[in-house]
Amino acid sequence: MENNNLNMNDNELTNQKAASALAQFEEFDDSTQSSGVYNDKLHFLKDLPMNVYIELGRTQMQIKDILELERGYVIELDKLASEPVDVFVNNKKIAEGEVVVIDKHFGIRITNLVDPANRVKDIL
Repeated sequence: MENNNLNMNDNELTNQKAASALAQFEEFDDSTQSSGVYNDKLHFLKDLPMNVYIELGRTQMQIKDILELERGYVIELDKLASEPVDVFVNNKKIAEGEVVVIDKHFGIRITNLVDPANRVKDIL
């Protein structure tokens, strides 16, 4: 019986310590939730490198055909030459564009963008 009372006192002491260890936070008013704070947080991430890739199109091939690929083989894709290509950042579509050539290098001219709020929400 004394052992049970001792355990109850230990439990009460533990609960009191836990209650006194709770963090205290100051109250924030609505002015701190403005878009300025959001932009400040976004500014902090602007130097973060992200993977960007362009999808020209897709196709499916059988393994035997893939193993027979040789130099000069042409793989037909599911998009037409006049269709826009998709621009992805971290596996999220952010834009569409058209392929251009710049000094012997390929590039993409952006023609359509996903809404900026959705762009940020989807890639972060």
